[in-house]
Amino acid sequence: MANKRLDEATGTETVGHEWDGIEELDTPMPRWWLWTFFATIVFAIGYGIAYPAWPLIERGTEGVLGWTSRGQFAREMEQDRESRSALMAQLAATPIERLPDNPELMRAAVAGGRAAFKVNCVQCHGAGAAGSAGYPNLNDDEWLWGGDLKSIEYTLLHGIRQPGEEVTRTSLMPTFGGALSSEQIGQVADHVLSLSGKAKDNAAGAQLFADNCAACHGPAGTGNRELGAPNLADAIWLYGGTKDSVMQQIRQPRHGVMPAWEHRLDPVTIRMLAAYVHSLGGGEQFVEVAANTADQADEQR
Repeated sequence: MANKRLDEATGTETVGHEWDGIEELDTPMPRWWLWTFFATIVFAIGYGIAYPAWPLIERGTEGVLGWTSRGQFAREMEQDRESRSALMAQLAATPIERLPDNPELMRAAVAGGRAAFKVNCVQCHGAGAAGSAGYPNLNDDEWLWGGDLKSIEYTLLHGIRQPGEEVTRTSLMPTFGGALSSEQIGQVADHVLSLSGKAKDNAAGAQLFADNCAACHGPAGTGNRELGAPNLADAIWLYGGTKDSVMQQIRQPRHGVMPAWEHRLDPVTIRMLAAYVHSLGGGEQFVEVAANTADQADEQR
């Protein structure tokens, strides 16, 4: 305090500090800045009273207005559900095979299914639904159990090889590792690959295929949807199209499991998912035979 003095050049009092001849001026803060600072203090006090702000031991203060971000989110979600209730009711009342008859409703179903797919399906089928080894590509036109809307919906509802689901889609390829020698398995693999032009055929492999495989996959290897037997004559492979991969599948088949979604998602969401998957590019037209097959399975349940 004793070192304070009035600076002659500016007329401002110094703070009393000096270092190597340099002194600091005690310049007062601008009046507008001080009033702004005081206003922020008043606002902070008012905010702390009106809104949840102070953490306590078990929970925070609730605020006299009773507002919470969770409550606001819940209200917004409720408003969204109310705005979509008419559309959801229409989707629930429309048989899935009749959705294409209403283009506007079909577009809404595809949009909703796209969102549901990102949450529930990308983990296995990928963001673009292209799949990977053991997980089918949903963009192509190869369908093991049928690619019309009703068949896709049935697969989503009941899954594939879902434990505890009585009407789940089930196929079981037998293990040939103990029935055929490695040489014979290689011959069958060559014949299977020849069906899609990826290898040279051989008479021994063709005969082994006729004796052991044609009952399910058909004489020409084109598959059988009623049995869930894949088409071996195209270039689409679930576990890989190399000779080693085919031999491994013949020797010790891998059987993937797709979960049943009927107890995880509501029926309308499943219907929208089916519409989205169908729209990816490989969807098939509704076939009455496929519908009857699914109806019969539902009746047996």
